[in-house]
Amino acid sequence: MPIDAPYPELDELMTLIGEAGERLSEIEASEGAAGNISVYMGWSIDPRRRFPIVESIDLPVPLPELAGGAFLVSGSGRRLREIIHDPAANLGFVAVDEGGRTGRLYTSPRRLFARLTSEFNSHLAVHADQVGRTGTNFHAIIHAQPPHLTYLSHVARYRDESYLNRHLLRWQPEMIVNLPEGLGSVPFQLPGSPELEAATVESLRTHRVVVWCKHGVMARSDQSVKRAADRVEYAETGARYEYMNLANGEQGEGLTNAEIRAICGAFGIQQTIF
Repeated sequence: MPIDAPYPELDELMTLIGEAGERLSEIEASEGAAGNISVYMGWSIDPRRRFPIVESIDLPVPLPELAGGAFLVSGSGRRLREIIHDPAANLGFVAVDEGGRTGRLYTSPRRLFARLTSEFNSHLAVHADQVGRTGTNFHAIIHAQPPHLTYLSHVARYRDESYLNRHLLRWQPEMIVNLPEGLGSVPFQLPGSPELEAATVESLRTHRVVVWCKHGVMARSDQSVKRAADRVEYAETGARYEYMNLANGEQGEGLTNAEIRAICGAFGIQQTIF
């Protein structure tokens, strides 16, 4: 669903990105400079007060359907935990030109990066697919590397979507409520590759979080960048419980299928996992 006017101000969006990055760091999902964030805005917004320096760039994927829209994007090599301290120095603002093949990159005089995130192609492809399918005027994407979830993707059986979801979503009632479609799972692909981009677009059509096996996760939201961060946290919490259970000889049973179905009935949750 599109966001209604009055639309969020640029400073508000930058602050929310900073808060999301800080939380991802707190749950150890963005070690060093790992992870990246982008937000699509489908309304007119003037970035020049915060980002006065402008240059023309070629977009990594053509976006004719998003011409006139704009993105806030984290810079390559920037630490998500530091965005909150100086958002303008760590983020770039990209306005998509007519035709969707080029854009204008607006940056701050305090810019701390040479280029935008190396995963920008996957971000843009998912944004374009979701906007085209739903008509939303806002879309947030986060890539993070939560340790327990990433570790489990190194174990073969957890790369199976059905097995992954039945084991991770059983540990708290909130899991199925917040992740009713469960987690998607994409086999390992070279970071930044067209193969990873295509697989991610496909999986995020039916999920709101996808595991990049042996790499991390990508989460999306058409409501808030912090909602996308919440989804990473919910998924990582389920993985942490599962890891604890493995370390404890699998003595925990988790919620039963019947208990999860009862939760779904009480809260009107549509799901097909249990």
